[in-house]
Amino acid sequence: MFGLIQLPWWGYVVVLLVLTQITILGVTLYLHRCQAHRALEMHPLVSHFFRFWLWLTTGMVTKEWAAIHRKHHAKVETSDDPHSPVTRGIRKVFFEGAELYRAESRNKETLERYGEGTPDDWIERNLYSRWSTMGVALMLVIDLVMFGTLGLTMWALQMAWIPLFAAGVINGVGHYWGYRNFEVKDNSRNVLPIGFFLGGEELHNNHHAFATSAKFSAKWWEVDVGWYVIRLLQLFGLAKPKRVVPKPRMLLSKSSIDTDTLKAIISYRFQLMSRYSREVVMPVLREEKRRTGKTSRMLLRRAKTVLIRDASIMKASQKMRLATVLENFQSLRVIYQFRLKLQEIWGRSSASQKELLEALQEWCQQAEATGIERLLRFANRLKMYVPQTTS
Repeated sequence: MFGLIQLPWWGYVVVLLVLTQITILGVTLYLHRCQAHRALEMHPLVSHFFRFWLWLTTGMVTKEWAAIHRKHHAKVETSDDPHSPVTRGIRKVFFEGAELYRAESRNKETLERYGEGTPDDWIERNLYSRWSTMGVALMLVIDLVMFGTLGLTMWALQMAWIPLFAAGVINGVGHYWGYRNFEVKDNSRNVLPIGFFLGGEELHNNHHAFATSAKFSAKWWEVDVGWYVIRLLQLFGLAKPKRVVPKPRMLLSKSSIDTDTLKAIISYRFQLMSRYSREVVMPVLREEKRRTGKTSRMLLRRAKTVLIRDASIMKASQKMRLATVLENFQSLRVIYQFRLKLQEIWGRSSASQKELLEALQEWCQQAEATGIERLLRFANRLKMYVPQTTS
């Protein structure tokens, strides 16, 4: 049976990729950045187009998706996380991610607690939410009419796209394998630095560090295709990013700790700890490796991870390795303790600004008194940070 459109084999592949990429953009721009995190404002026409398209190609309900994703961030890597490979296993999340989503979507408590602010207009209540499976059935008819019997295969691939790549790859692999720019208190990873195929969702660790940022890339060499689409829509007045990853600012003439320094390091805390790892932990670790014997070098071979990772997400074997390293190497013990003390400053939510400022000043004074050159340099650079200017 032939459809209205006849294409060579590669033409069908191109059409399928275009259709599925529109779906990916609907997920990352509309559901994720706009609805779940409110990091992006979209023109009603664009917003409704994606809502309609997702109804056709996934059957997902905006309130359900946003609520489940918000709960994932609130309960990340705990037993209440709807899809954590840490608690449920990578095989479960990768191969049964869609089933986990459907199970959580039936949890009324999740929808009531985390689903606020999502669309609740007439068409949502009477069509998109009420008849969520009607859209995918309509998509099957459209594919059959347009592409004939081959349309059934194209429809099946369209329906499998989000369950495999969003639920499986991002929710599963994104918390299991990849690299980390920022040491957040979860296992999120950047799967790839080129966020092309999944609209930028590949940069999952960046997103967990800056959840309310409309831009997922954080390094100059990372590519977030979703962000380029946002910028294109912004050019025509169809989208407006509300927040992006803060870019650290430094004033080279500044040489004292003040309230501006405090505000800056709280805002830049993830970049700051990344710099601490790069400019303090790694140089001191390399120095210890150079001056120690072969047996100790074996112990230090995998010390970097345990020296920078939050203890709350370490395995038992990593905690044992950390304890051994700290017991045997004084300089590493000192810089590790100073890392914890610095993190404690912005973690003291009940402290006043005056108390936090005094704690930061004390931290710098004590760091300078250690005699560790790398720590001294870091403390001096810390004084140069200033908050972002508001436009």
